[in-house]
Amino acid sequence: MSSPSDARRRLPAVSVLLEQPEVASLRTPTNRVELADAVRSAVGQVRDGTTPFPESPDHWAAIIAAELQRIERPSLRPVVNATGVVLHTNLGRAPLATQALAAIQAAASGASNLEYELTTGTRGSRYTHAVQLLRQLTGAEDALVVNNCAAALVLALNTVADGKEAIISRGELIEIGGSFRVPDIMAKSGALLREVGTTNRTHLDDYRRAASPATGVIVKVHRSNFEQRGYVAEATSTELVPLTGELGVPLLHDFGSGLMLDLSPWGLTGEATAREALGTGHSLLVMSGDKLLGGPQAGIILGPAHLIAACRRNPLTRALRVDKLTLAALEATLALYRDPRVAREHIPVLHMLTATPGDVRARAEHCLTALVAAGHEGEIVPALSTVGGGAFPTAQIPSFAVALRAGAANLEERLRTGRTPVIGRVADNTLLLDPRSVWPPLPDTLTTPVLEALS
Repeated sequence: MSSPSDARRRLPAVSVLLEQPEVASLRTPTNRVELADAVRSAVGQVRDGTTPFPESPDHWAAIIAAELQRIERPSLRPVVNATGVVLHTNLGRAPLATQALAAIQAAASGASNLEYELTTGTRGSRYTHAVQLLRQLTGAEDALVVNNCAAALVLALNTVADGKEAIISRGELIEIGGSFRVPDIMAKSGALLREVGTTNRTHLDDYRRAASPATGVIVKVHRSNFEQRGYVAEATSTELVPLTGELGVPLLHDFGSGLMLDLSPWGLTGEATAREALGTGHSLLVMSGDKLLGGPQAGIILGPAHLIAACRRNPLTRALRVDKLTLAALEATLALYRDPRVAREHIPVLHMLTATPGDVRARAEHCLTALVAAGHEGEIVPALSTVGGGAFPTAQIPSFAVALRAGAANLEERLRTGRTPVIGRVADNTLLLDPRSVWPPLPDTLTTPVLEALS
């Protein structure tokens, strides 16, 4: 039997492997460099003992083919979200409706009137697209779409309070995903933060005492990812509106979630819709497009026409502008809200959040049946899904999950590293796969990649 050193002496040269018919058959007009890299990588694996020495050309070709597939695989890949967190920020937040995907394809496949006025044949503005629907659905006088909610906040603050004080409660100086903190984002706008109140209690008089000729705006931030209970107090937006009127400054509300429909019939309470938030008299409201709204990543600013016009004229708008694909997807998503029943059926986020536990259980049972038939053990267990994405932070939605107990950590890794990665969650040494967060809600969307990864 050959020793490892003997085997290494028998390693063929990269050039020799590239000329072998079994390897040469992998070559295409566009992958010559990648194929050479795959051969080098395969030889390196054999040299360091990671891979056993291949004893045939077919074996070499198989290893090289696997390496070529790895090299050519895109870094951004589709995955199956079986975590039970519907709006999972790390997994891309809101999936898009079929209508939004069609709109993207139409906008991307040729020229469009992105900045061209068809009625006059003159230069137009990208900031007119989706505006009419936003006005109609929220009651806002005007709207502006930029590339995300943090950008919308920075732009709005820079427009109304550059070099002036922005009064904000200490209880609303929150940290959002990725360790980004609202006060740090706000500081980049050029506004000067003026903190009032305490962590748990802030009163209207705190804002009133802090007001001065240097005040440019009062800011209200929605605590989207946590909830305060106990000995707490806050000045509501309704209370702050008269004060901003007295001071002659705007009230800016970081609304965040982008909720457009009342979800209380499905047990999701305590979150205002965009129309309701505007109805309290906010001067400017900023929200996300890819959270509860269910559209693409975007930052939406709603408010009075004169303030939106000022934001639109701000040079920062150019740096924060959205592309045609975002606008196409957003407009198509908003159009579905004309009929709330259509929106709940076709917008994935709303469909997933309002699906009945019975529907979720049926999909879980389909997956389990297939797994048992393939020789795996598991069971259906009650589960609690969550909304995610900084919305309804304490809400727990009754659901069901496929529970795999034997070697949960190993199973989780195998699913996560499969050809189509399946992301579940491990709790109490059990791998849970919750179909509520899986889109589209078809039985095989979860079942097929799970079986592939475990086969």
